[in-house]
Amino acid sequence: MVGDTPNSEKDGNELAEERTDLAEDRTMMAVERTMASWMGSGMGLIGLGLGLRAVFGEFEPWWVPRAMATFFMLLAIVLVQSAKNRMCGALARMSGNWVDPPDTRGIVYGAYGISLGALVMIAGVWLFFG
Repeated sequence: MVGDTPNSEKDGNELAEERTDLAEDRTMMAVERTMASWMGSGMGLIGLGLGLRAVFGEFEPWWVPRAMATFFMLLAIVLVQSAKNRMCGALARMSGNWVDPPDTRGIVYGAYGISLGALVMIAGVWLFFG
């Protein structure tokens, strides 16, 4: 399996510890995949907000489509930032055994980038769309 010693030569405690280490590694990878999913959902919310603004462009009163777009883009920011905080907290509590823990800097920068993009889109919706 993963360790150096064959399983037949290990006692129950060693096998249990190895299984626990492997479970922690799987959990670290699951946290990383979950964060990627939440980031994708955040980008989808930004697209939904922009799409609503485009669909209801000539709607009266004029501010309603902008407010709907702003709501979904702000929701994307909250979603991505809370997912980033949860991921960083979860990874800080775990240690890699056979798998190297992911470098959180890239994901943190990605979360801030998505949030900044949403803020720019909000400004664009209110300032540049007629």
